[in-house]
Amino acid sequence: MFEDKTLVCKDCGKEFVWTAGEQEFYASRGFENQPQRCKPCRDARKNSTRGERQMFDATCASCGKACKVPFQPREDRPVYCSECFAKMKENG
Repeated sequence: MFEDKTLVCKDCGKEFVWTAGEQEFYASRGFENQPQRCKPCRDARKNSTRGERQMFDATCASCGKACKVPFQPREDRPVYCSECFAKMKENG
């Protein structure tokens, strides 16, 4: 049903292949328009709109290690390092 298509990136002007698998994925998600940018240009555009993520210093409530988190810690809520958080999530 789907066949690979060669498209031209509207940013860099280079040709790129829109594979049959990608077309099937787009169709399954209800997308009707084909991509206008190649993967490198899509990634560059995505990353340029995202600002640098601000990280905050915190102390893990479980192991006591210093860590950085992407949110402002509050006094009334515990903060966990990524290792302890993963263990808690694993254990349910």
